Amino acid sequence: MKLHTLSPAEGSVKNRKRIGRGTGSGRGGTSTRGHKGAKSRSGYKSKLGFEGGQMPLQRRVPKFGFKNINRIEYKPINLVELQRLADKLSTDTISFETLVENGIVSKKDVVKVLGTGELTGKLNVSAHKFSASAEEAIQKIGGTVNKL
Repeated sequence: MKLHTLSPAEGSVKNRKRIGRGTGSGRGGTSTRGHKGAKSRSGYKSKLGFEGGQMPLQRRVPKFGFKNINRIEYKPINLVELQRLADKLSTDTISFETLVENGIVSKKDVVKVLGTGELTGKLNVSAHKFSASAEEAIQKIGGTVNKL
């Protein structure tokens, strides 16, 4: 077998339909576009969601609800995760930068510490927000809470 002897499988390659090449081609005249109307014109492009004049689905479906543009989406971190990270790094101070460096949150996240789990040692935690139970648990064991 040589490169010049290779060819595609039989029937896998077709010639494209050549439109607008005169009446003798069988596809001249209107060039398969039919008579009149927007679709027959050059430069035709329908709007996204256009349904031929019928009321589009997006307008037929009832709308409800409200999306608050000022909502702050917090990234939750539990006390269990903080304790695990403190044990891994063998430190008693956990800041937002520590969480970012260890890939737990991204720089753009806003962190809220939640009170699920137990703390075994004193921790000094810095985050954007704390739940009441988390704040109480950290302070009860002798740690400090620092809101950013």
